[in-house]
Amino acid sequence: MTTIAEFSVQYSQFLDSKSTLKITEEQLASHGINADTLLIFYKHMLLSRTFDTKAIALQRTGRLGTYPACIGQEAISTAIGLTMRSEDVFIPYYRDVSTLLIRGTKMEELLLYWGGDERGMDYSVNREDFPLNVPIASQCLHSIGVAYAFKLRQQPRVAVVVCGDGATSEGDFYEALNAAGVWQLPIVFVVINNQWAISVPRDKQSRCETLAQKAIAGGFSGEQVDGNDCIATQIQLEKAIASARAGNGPHLIEAITYRLSDHTTADDANRYRPIQELEQAQAREPIQRLANFLLERKYASESQLKEVQTQCTQAVEESVQRYLDMPPQPTSAMFEYMYQEMPEQLQQQLSQLSSHRE
Repeated sequence: MTTIAEFSVQYSQFLDSKSTLKITEEQLASHGINADTLLIFYKHMLLSRTFDTKAIALQRTGRLGTYPACIGQEAISTAIGLTMRSEDVFIPYYRDVSTLLIRGTKMEELLLYWGGDERGMDYSVNREDFPLNVPIASQCLHSIGVAYAFKLRQQPRVAVVVCGDGATSEGDFYEALNAAGVWQLPIVFVVINNQWAISVPRDKQSRCETLAQKAIAGGFSGEQVDGNDCIATQIQLEKAIASARAGNGPHLIEAITYRLSDHTTADDANRYRPIQELEQAQAREPIQRLANFLLERKYASESQLKEVQTQCTQAVEESVQRYLDMPPQPTSAMFEYMYQEMPEQLQQQLSQLSSHRE
């Protein structure tokens, strides 16, 4: 018997759960990471969490629809936003607040989306990025079309697509990996492994030792990274995106993190998730990990971090007010955006609606 192929999956962690730096500051500097950039990273993560907390409150008071919070996953989402170029295209799933905000999406646009208003899908800035995607793994196939267009047009652009651990069990995910590998597309898959696919734990989803190794079946490399480590996520994403941009084909990053919130505001995770597991995960979460590091190294003071919180709260409150003040669309809007020319059947329904309202 002869071994014809062997594979390995690497794991990266540079800032551990005790806020201990495992590489030198010189190595950090070589990646352009310093006190200023880490404070920027902290601001983006805290803004995302502040937004999430407010969105949950809006849903609980009947001013927003069902909402899926990103609490606990801010590091990987922020790293994606900070490492992509403006000309790249982002294909999100439904927990990517920080990435979208960094790329220019307004908070009130995200609130409109979760409030059931399609105007929230029409980003004012990053107009080629895709809207939030609720169906599981279908966005992986959409990303293949985007990346293939880049390659066909010989553009030095990269598609970055995000999905959760549960999505890696879907056929759409495997088909996307296969296509990306066959065509050697400029795409980076980011699997946010937050340990729960709604109420199904990671160990019940797949017998694979890692989710990253699923990339191997597609003919390209995969790796794991500590998804709560803002430094490792940024460095490894930079490498993956630069490689894809240089024409070296796709790559997959499995970010190990934990969903500290319910799956959505329609869920009660206390019914299936052990409280001890949640408490252990809270000790590893990314925002406090970075805050402790900033304070320990004297990169920031307590008063500076409190001021960041004040700024985030103010920004969120202002956006919420703009969302609440926005006039609703007319009911006729539900008929107006599906077709370039409204078919006769919809015209009849619109006429009936108008008559009924009169």
